[in-house]
Amino acid sequence: MDLSVNYLGLKLKSPIVVGSSGLTFSLDRLKQIEQAGAGAVVLKSIFEEEIQHEYNHILEQESRDDEANLEYLDYYDFKIKEDNVNKYIEFIKKAKKEISIPLIASVNCKSSHEWTFFAKKLQDAGVDAVEINLFTLPSDFSLTCEKVEQTYIDVIKKVKEKVTIPVSVKISCHFADMGAFVKRISQAGIDGLVLFNRFFQPDFDVENFKVIPTNVLSSASDVAHTLRWMSIFYGRLDCGLIASTGVHDGLSLIKVLLAGADAAQVVSTLYKNGVGHISTMLSDLEEWMGKHGFNSIDEFRGRMSQKNSPNPAEYERVQFMKYFQDKKYDLD
Repeated sequence: MDLSVNYLGLKLKSPIVVGSSGLTFSLDRLKQIEQAGAGAVVLKSIFEEEIQHEYNHILEQESRDDEANLEYLDYYDFKIKEDNVNKYIEFIKKAKKEISIPLIASVNCKSSHEWTFFAKKLQDAGVDAVEINLFTLPSDFSLTCEKVEQTYIDVIKKVKEKVTIPVSVKISCHFADMGAFVKRISQAGIDGLVLFNRFFQPDFDVENFKVIPTNVLSSASDVAHTLRWMSIFYGRLDCGLIASTGVHDGLSLIKVLLAGADAAQVVSTLYKNGVGHISTMLSDLEEWMGKHGFNSIDEFRGRMSQKNSPNPAEYERVQFMKYFQDKKYDLD
């Protein structure tokens, strides 16, 4: 049974990619992930904000000292960034010696000029690809759709100019013109598109008046949103597609592949079930393929997409109408 897939132009032994998380920044854990059967890993993101936070702390300390020499602050800014990047690079070099599956670096920046700096450094460290995690809060009322989308395109083009390794882009689902926007991104030269980011989910502690996190991990039902857009985009874009969010078991893995995904990123299910769950998911995939007579993933990938539907929106509306026409309700 051939479970290999093409991911960003890389040959993977299986369609499971462990997404960026705390699980992927430990050498021992990476070895476990590889042994369990994962095709690749996305290393824990390097965040510009973390580096900026460290710099701001030093700035605050220096500002309290009346005799502080603020001329050194530019040096601190440079040194902190270099130290953080060097630690990340050192981990990459160690991992490359121990791990045979592809290592993908994840970059998450807020300043447009920093994307190329980090991406180039990580390429030089030896990663097999880079995933740029683009995220702009839709709650920023000062930004129009046009400005946000153009920022994404500009970042992608700048990164592609600086690196030669494959580049994927991870985006959110918060776009008014999702279809048109994703088409533009796919034409900007990227090798893959990851659908979708998972964000911080807030809740309120009404006794202590604090904002607290909730639903930190995804649930199996979250895959429905990914399936919808995956099946719509398959065959219509100029790049590969990677499913993310809600892929928790072998069944959901099969579904996203049927929708057209090249591979699937998993994180939450490994926190819930352990890294060994990768093997279970792959066993379930193999069993299903054998049952239906498939020898390779390419034989069925995209089979349930909307590629052959001239109007995906109309297709979905028909399914919606059929569902409710079949329902009987007692209105008395």
